[in-house]
Amino acid sequence: MEGDLIKINEWLLPISWLYGIGVRLRNQLFEMGILKSKSYDIPVIAVGNITVGGTGKTPHTEYLIRLLKEKHKVAVLSRGYKRKSRGFVLASTDTPMPVIGDESYQMKQKYPDVYVAVDANRRRGIERLCDEQTAPGTDVIILDDAFQHRYVKPGINILLVDYHRLICDDKLLPAGRLREPKEGQERANIVIVTKCPADIKPMGFRVISKALKLYPYQKLFFSTFKYGNLIPLFGGEEVPPEQLLPQQHVLLLTGIAMPEQMRMDLEHYGSHITPLSFGDHHYFSTRDAALISNTFAQMPAPKLIVTTEKDATRLQNLNGLSEEARQHLYALPVEIEILQNQQESFNENITGYVFKNSRNSILAKK
Repeated sequence: MEGDLIKINEWLLPISWLYGIGVRLRNQLFEMGILKSKSYDIPVIAVGNITVGGTGKTPHTEYLIRLLKEKHKVAVLSRGYKRKSRGFVLASTDTPMPVIGDESYQMKQKYPDVYVAVDANRRRGIERLCDEQTAPGTDVIILDDAFQHRYVKPGINILLVDYHRLICDDKLLPAGRLREPKEGQERANIVIVTKCPADIKPMGFRVISKALKLYPYQKLFFSTFKYGNLIPLFGGEEVPPEQLLPQQHVLLLTGIAMPEQMRMDLEHYGSHITPLSFGDHHYFSTRDAALISNTFAQMPAPKLIVTTEKDATRLQNLNGLSEEARQHLYALPVEIEILQNQQESFNENITGYVFKNSRNSILAKK
């Protein structure tokens, strides 16, 4: 149910209060125009949250890529969290994962015809992607994890809210997981409640809609995860999860912020779950490889290891995994589905904005 993963550290609330003063001051400086937000004459869509990790930014960004890439030249810009490089980097399919970070690497491998770039300075990144010498023909830019990056004013601001951790029930860091006060949601044009149960009842939609207290100009949608075929990391054929997972003892290997949703979903397949969790964007070491191999060796058969696509980018070149672990290691791809028969409405909001604000449309008006 909604709110079931919220845990508040009450003793840290005084520090959260001080943190809130600083964040509110920063936001006020932007509202007053002392700190400047810049708009661009190209469609810019920001996807992000006001909580620390785990709302499903990557699958929602990939949804937008699939929606737009057939008719537009799409560019995705992120900061490349935990990458081992600096400045602006435009990825190619040969760019190593550490240079651009796991999420950007994943998207470039899945969508090679899309521009994927990283830059902590989003303004500079956008300007480079608009440069015909750097990224010819860019039609639309998707900013990944940019809701707090207020130096850029996107045309559409998409706020993701975890069904299991609604921002209306959460607290500021460090007592809770909010990066900024709840009123920050007012900047969103679109709010998506993510990770909803696929069978959520109409009453659930109404309760959450009322709790979020959105303004009339804001559109609310709900999404759920759906999973693709299990992909073996070290050779073999893809397998539908419903064929492989039931009655299996699964070592759920994750280095993501909130693995609870994946655990709950795997349990629905009838799997027996043994979680092995590392920190978000964790770079696996040979010591980790030994821990993974030993943990898996002690599990009863039938068994396999399941990880996320994002973690798979950091596991593929890991030395030290036992042959048994390698032969049974699978990545489980995740996509999102818009609920309430609202997918067409959501798509029209995005494609309509991009069409009306594309360079060709602007030139035609001029």
